[in-house]
Amino acid sequence: MQVNRRFKDNPAILVTGGAGFVGGNFLRLMLPKYPSYRFINLDKLTYSGNIQNIAALSDYDHYTFIQGDICDRDLVDAVIREYQIDVIINFAGESHVDRSIVDPVTFVATNINGTQSLLDAAIRYDIGLFLQISTDEVYGSLDDTGYFTENSPIAPNNPYSASKAGADMLIHSYSNTYGLPFNIVRFGNTYGPAQHPEKLIPMVIMNALQDRKIPIHGEGLSIRDWVYVRDNNTAIDRVLHLGRSGEVYNIGSHQEVKTIDVTHFILDMLGKPRSLIEFIPDRPGQDYRYANNPAKIMNELGWRPEYRFTEGLKQTVEWYVEHAEWWQEPNSRSYESNIPMGSQQII
Repeated sequence: MQVNRRFKDNPAILVTGGAGFVGGNFLRLMLPKYPSYRFINLDKLTYSGNIQNIAALSDYDHYTFIQGDICDRDLVDAVIREYQIDVIINFAGESHVDRSIVDPVTFVATNINGTQSLLDAAIRYDIGLFLQISTDEVYGSLDDTGYFTENSPIAPNNPYSASKAGADMLIHSYSNTYGLPFNIVRFGNTYGPAQHPEKLIPMVIMNALQDRKIPIHGEGLSIRDWVYVRDNNTAIDRVLHLGRSGEVYNIGSHQEVKTIDVTHFILDMLGKPRSLIEFIPDRPGQDYRYANNPAKIMNELGWRPEYRFTEGLKQTVEWYVEHAEWWQEPNSRSYESNIPMGSQQII
């Protein structure tokens, strides 16, 4: 794989939100693969970030962790100057739909204003590439047929997806106005080890292991395309190095499963009764189906998902069974909230 000529051969890469689920897994993939690169991880360590996710990364000499907020413009400027950043990969963001319905202000602040803070710095310091981690939810909802393509209209249906769509549009505008080199990746529902308990799959696993009720929205008929976290991150790696400037790439696996079927799979794997399922009222404006067409990234960049859903789900369930101390630890692993669970978002 040849390094993209938009940045130098051994770049300094600012990874924002690298203590989160997808960002942390991305760093664990990239650090051993690219020992000549420098990776600087800027993360606020909100409730969904965890320093334990990245504790082992401190063993790498080419890795630096900085706790901080992407909305802090002075800090962002200082980090880019001090570490001579060449590339920004923005994983940072609020990601849970239910939380966005209760508190949309926080989502706008982080997902839109935080992205603009990074964009302004990228322009000031002539960053070689701004790579935005986005979501298929910006496209809205599908019926039983068809797929989202990169040319699908943007039509978000909740505050979370609207804030991500707003960030994407800002990036397009900065490219058009200031010449910012960028890529945007939009992927489907990501799952895997060390995901926050508010997300569907870890919530079902943890509640089942404790014989607790499992809340599922509506009748669990919403459909999602499930992508294992390592597959998402190998796709991001391809876009980072080979993506054409100014392009959006959809990531998908063509592995669509209903929420209720995901729940049944997990309960069966754990030998737990389906009577643990408790149906709760559907969230306002629930999107029925998301499904990306990944033909562009497959044909242009040669990416393919490696994990079948049943394989990835089995590995995920086994990880939570074997790492009970991770999710049982007080304050950082328990999920206590009056926000209904049962949805699954990407980051």
